[in-house]
Amino acid sequence: MKVCGVELKGNDAILCVMSKANGLYDLPHIRVPKISINDAADAEQVRKFKFTFEKLLADYQIDKVVIKGRALKGKFAGGPVGFKLEAAIQLIDSVETEIVSATFVKTALAKTQVSIDFRDTGLKKFQETAFQTAFAYLDSSQ
Repeated sequence: MKVCGVELKGNDAILCVMSKANGLYDLPHIRVPKISINDAADAEQVRKFKFTFEKLLADYQIDKVVIKGRALKGKFAGGPVGFKLEAAIQLIDSVETEIVSATFVKTALAKTQVSIDFRDTGLKKFQETAFQTAFAYLDSSQ
């Protein structure tokens, strides 16, 4: 199974593609570590974001998108642009999308018997949360 872990932060969807087969994890290099939107009020830019994201999913043959959920209200609530990006991703028909809580990710990482040092992945530091989301999902689903 190949998943795309996503962290929504500001105007960016930060990505990490990971697959697991026969107990082995693979982190293929992808052409863009994040997809951004400049003006979320412009419907054309939202459509372009959705198209770009959908194209990336098709090119890398992603089976599932796993988005790290954010609080709806309170001090750590997600911004309105993030929720718009989340909706655009969820509207992509070609893949199933799941939103997982921060608690799920934290619990799955604590229970895992596989230890992967993030520094050894070759990913950029800002991709760490997307990596953890994808890893937690894959580790707990199989």
